[in-house]
Amino acid sequence: MTQSCNRVNVWEERRNEANTYYKQGKFSEYLDLVTENLQLARAIPDRAKEGHTLNDIGLAYLGCWQPQKALDCFHQALAVAVEIGNIQAEATALSNLGSTCSRLGKLTQSLEYFEKAAQIFRELQDTQGEVSTLNDMALIYIRLGEPKRSLLLQNQILGMRRLLGDFSGEATTLNGIGFAYSVLGEFEKALDYLQQALPIQKAVKNLAGQAITLNNIASIYLDLGQPKQALLLYHQVLLTRQSMSDRPGEATTLNNIGFTYSKLSSHRKALKFYKQALVIYQELEDSLGEISVLLNMGNLYVTTKRKKLALLCYRNAQELAEKIADQTIFEKVKQFMDAL
Repeated sequence: MTQSCNRVNVWEERRNEANTYYKQGKFSEYLDLVTENLQLARAIPDRAKEGHTLNDIGLAYLGCWQPQKALDCFHQALAVAVEIGNIQAEATALSNLGSTCSRLGKLTQSLEYFEKAAQIFRELQDTQGEVSTLNDMALIYIRLGEPKRSLLLQNQILGMRRLLGDFSGEATTLNGIGFAYSVLGEFEKALDYLQQALPIQKAVKNLAGQAITLNNIASIYLDLGQPKQALLLYHQVLLTRQSMSDRPGEATTLNNIGFTYSKLSSHRKALKFYKQALVIYQELEDSLGEISVLLNMGNLYVTTKRKKLALLCYRNAQELAEKIADQTIFEKVKQFMDAL
């Protein structure tokens, strides 16, 4: 009995230590500790702790840019949660599966997981969990080309976050609403919401949030035909994301800078930034990001009368679209190829 108690204490102490590494963004160290904890949970044996640890390992793999391994761990964590009837753990695993599928570009599947998770959080009256999951769903709707649906959800989330007194979350939602309006082409409304989000993010020292909001403001300047102003903001965002080791954010910003330079007809500079973005997206196994850059590069090659290189980029994008079974993107790529 004593030995079992000691093992439980070690598991809890190690998990607390691991969480410190996670908060610091030291994902390799975090992975080492939670992997040891999995062996310990199985030795105790304690299925609940095993499920929690599988979830921890999934988060570690996400942090280490290994989404496929993360997916496997979250599936195992879900199976354990269902087996032992731990509904809270089931919702957490479903939400994490949604996030991982989103990163892999499997948006419809991602939405299914988020919808199941949100339903459970609602039944458990876990408003924070529900709001967080609904926010993820709203972002997926934008990526699926449904900004109006996203906007309805974001306004619902804003009310919930204000009731919770969630100051930081309110800024996240204001940013989301601004982004949805920018997708709809309502740029003045978009800027209004984004500029409401920025001072809150500065007040709560949310660097990641500030970078996202500034990125969205820069995109609006680009849409309004002010590429030089956009470029100044994008370079600021790039420095922030590099200082935070935010690799997905860095890739997005590099792609945006490349696109802005192409608008300014600085084709060589544009290509330089596209290539940097492409390398990171490939490292992250982010197929959607990779497709976005390949299409931008293809369009640049068309503009500079290099059709063979353009065709190569479009073909690579088409292969990736087939791989992730995204018919909408596949059709989009086909249109570019047919126009050559």
